[in-house]
Amino acid sequence: MKRGVALVVALLLLASPASAQEVEPRTTLPDVEDEVMCPVCGTTLELATEAPQANRERELIRGLIAAGKTKEEIKDALVAEYGREILAVPDTEGFDLVAWLAPGAAILAAGVAIFLGLRRWRRDARDDAAEGRGGGSAEPPLGEADAKRLEADLKRYEP
Repeated sequence: MKRGVALVVALLLLASPASAQEVEPRTTLPDVEDEVMCPVCGTTLELATEAPQANRERELIRGLIAAGKTKEEIKDALVAEYGREILAVPDTEGFDLVAWLAPGAAILAAGVAIFLGLRRWRRDARDDAAEGRGGGSAEPPLGEADAKRLEADLKRYEP
């Protein structure tokens, strides 16, 4: 009985390190195609269908996948072959960091401008209401003589 328990424990101990190791998912062509560019077309490799160079690049990627390379290793090999321009996503350091920060800064600036514009518009509307210019004409009402003359002019043009 003790031998059976010891055998089960030994088997569990031997099996646990193998199952505890994380298996990295195998890289596929679609995983890489959307992150690298076609050197001829200037579009991502997944969109480049006509250029023979795109097909050669795909074959290179397939060969690296077959060799068991990870996504990062494949991208590094492509950079070594074609240069940094092959990557579709800019770096997150140096001058390329601007490509990540500029859109966010522009959206933030537009939001601040809209907020300030709405605030000023509401303040102007509140000031107009306080001064009695509630959206109507800014001119004073007609006097009695002017009102009669206007009425007579309008009657002249009626059929």
